[in-house]
Amino acid sequence: MNKRYFRLSYLAFGYAFLYIPLLLVMVYSFNSVRSIYGWESFSLKWYRELFKNVEILESLWNSLKIATISATFAMIIGTLAAFSLVRIHKFKGRRLFETVVNMPLVIPEVVTGLSLLLFFVSIQQILGININYGIPTISIAHITLGIAYVVVVVKSRLQEVDLSLEEAAMDLGAKPLIVFTDITLPLITPACLAGWFLSFALSFDDVVIASFVSSPESTTLPMIIFSTLRTGGMSPKINALATIMLSVSTLGVIIAAYIAYRRQKNNKTQWF
Repeated sequence: MNKRYFRLSYLAFGYAFLYIPLLLVMVYSFNSVRSIYGWESFSLKWYRELFKNVEILESLWNSLKIATISATFAMIIGTLAAFSLVRIHKFKGRRLFETVVNMPLVIPEVVTGLSLLLFFVSIQQILGININYGIPTISIAHITLGIAYVVVVVKSRLQEVDLSLEEAAMDLGAKPLIVFTDITLPLITPACLAGWFLSFALSFDDVVIASFVSSPESTTLPMIIFSTLRTGGMSPKINALATIMLSVSTLGVIIAAYIAYRRQKNNKTQWF
């Protein structure tokens, strides 16, 4: 019994440590005063101020665009890279290719951002072209980061796919491209989507790499939040923004869990 209470206490402490700060952010977003050291009255003042802030809204739009572009390209390239590593066992430079793909997982983001900045500067000098730092350069940087995570997720799923299904399709005359699109791709689609959402979250949350390859005209939302906290301290508008983001994320998790529950329930019903 004592062990049970100890485990419950340990679990409660863990959840409290994780979620009480989030609840405090949400509560103080409705405070009528700027101070976070005392509660005065309930107000939606900071939400109105947030939607009037053009700088935050533009940075949010930039972050959404960059995250969508980078997650999509990272999913496509990462899926093809994972397929090559799992299905094509031997090819020249395989170890080097796998090492290069996995490097963003272990290299600090500061080093990644600096190396990408030097890469873009070198391209400018060698080709003599003018690179406009902003959404294109940030997207390329985030694609580089996202590919590694997509490869890990899709690769683990591909290793579980029964190879005999693909072999049977080829024995029946299907070409490799048809086998991939009609057999393999539907089986790994959940992993591809998981990689897409993971890449989207990493891109939307990044501030270190984006700081190296962005320009003052194309800042992302995390950069705006970070600079606001450094210059003006904790702002209730940031609390309001965090509350909206938490609400959207929670709603998405609830919808995904409901869909998974309904799908599992329908599968059980079909068996009977």
